[in-house]
Amino acid sequence: MDTYTDLIECEDVLLFANAAITSTGQREFHSAAGEQRLSLDFLHRYIHGNYPDLYAATLALDINDHNAALIIATLLSHPGQGDGRLIARRLARMSPPRVYRLFRRLRHDGVNNRRTRALIRDWLAARPDLAFDAVKYRSALKSAVRHAHLRPAGELGAFLFEPFSRARYETPVLEAWRRAHYDKTALYDLPYTVAEGFAARHGIGRETFLDRIAPRLTRLERLRLTESADRAGVRTEADMAALPLVRVASYVLSRPADVRTRRRAELVGALRSAAARTAGSRAGTWGRVVAVLDDSFSSFGSPVKRRRPLAVALACHYLLEALAGSYRGLWLSRRTDPLQARPSGPTPLGRRIIDALEHRPDLLVIVSDGWDNAPPGLAGEVLRVWRRKLDPGGEVGIVHLNPVYDADEFDVRRLSAMVPTAGIRDVEDLPALVELAKFAEGRTGLGELRAYLADRAALLDDGQAAGQGTDER
Repeated sequence: MDTYTDLIECEDVLLFANAAITSTGQREFHSAAGEQRLSLDFLHRYIHGNYPDLYAATLALDINDHNAALIIATLLSHPGQGDGRLIARRLARMSPPRVYRLFRRLRHDGVNNRRTRALIRDWLAARPDLAFDAVKYRSALKSAVRHAHLRPAGELGAFLFEPFSRARYETPVLEAWRRAHYDKTALYDLPYTVAEGFAARHGIGRETFLDRIAPRLTRLERLRLTESADRAGVRTEADMAALPLVRVASYVLSRPADVRTRRRAELVGALRSAAARTAGSRAGTWGRVVAVLDDSFSSFGSPVKRRRPLAVALACHYLLEALAGSYRGLWLSRRTDPLQARPSGPTPLGRRIIDALEHRPDLLVIVSDGWDNAPPGLAGEVLRVWRRKLDPGGEVGIVHLNPVYDADEFDVRRLSAMVPTAGIRDVEDLPALVELAKFAEGRTGLGELRAYLADRAALLDDGQAAGQGTDER
């Protein structure tokens, strides 16, 4: 049986997991970037200082890359802490720019023990095309190589430290970079972010550049450049169905209402295809599901995370539709067309939760930042009465998923102590988060949480054979 200390430890780790999933240290609707960073830094110090083994084990959860990098940097600066294999597996899942930023931070902080050098060496050795990295992330790769005391042989070493010492490179991408300094045509054989600088240097017009570089664009670059390319008269369509579901939702929400109407079939098709891919074999297995989805004004997020909470809600809508046997989505604004969702109005969560419970679903999912204000506190009271008086047996499963970290509370904002709340950032993690939320209900304790983290680490180990995080080449 868990002791009171065990229960506190379990709650603290779950609180940290919610923060590590949702917060990226950036400005949110209700808190500034400085508040977010200060709050998150305190949590990292507190959990690492009190529960170093569980702190390290959270790398097995679906925390975001920002917090994974903070955890790895902390563990590497304390010799003997953390599982080196788990750290390596988490590094392999992160995007290359994030990993290179982490390596820069380790060099800046003077963390240069043998384990750190071995991790850098092994990560670089596993990169599918280090010459490509040398061109796209040249200064970052150069810094990592120096910090790990590595000696790249042949052309790669020459390119990093004396790039103009050779009259010609045999590696195509290195040779393209050399020639691009004087040959305009060579820059179209380079990654977009590198070619863009050469295009400006050679005075190449934007329309001409985008038209010729289009075949080299990654899926994410195509998506980001769609609007500017359209203005230049260049088409850069991306295969949206192959992108993460929240990215597709963010793109849809960035389009004007008339564009969404005109491209309805295409956009809805992309959302449903991405949702079906995410649901996989679980499609249609969740029974009757009702979702309460927050499209109030605070779902705008912030200028640096524009419409992110609303994008998570829209992505959850389509994923739950794919997972459920029967599904109904209830938006706070009472809109019936999710494709036209936009941030507006107050947050009447209590009333919409009543509407949702009238359908007696097997599972009620609430996706909201938790700022219930129309009237304040009604959602918590509705959930309390439902759990204690109307459904004490828990026939209707209820979970609250919150995409926004509350810096003042050191956690995501909760609606009620009667209902579990989990932070969410990427909806691909939704099934795992619904599972994780059971620990917040107090039905399981520290032993079960440790076993869950161990199982997640084993799953990470099994799934890492596919290789490293991608830069979407």
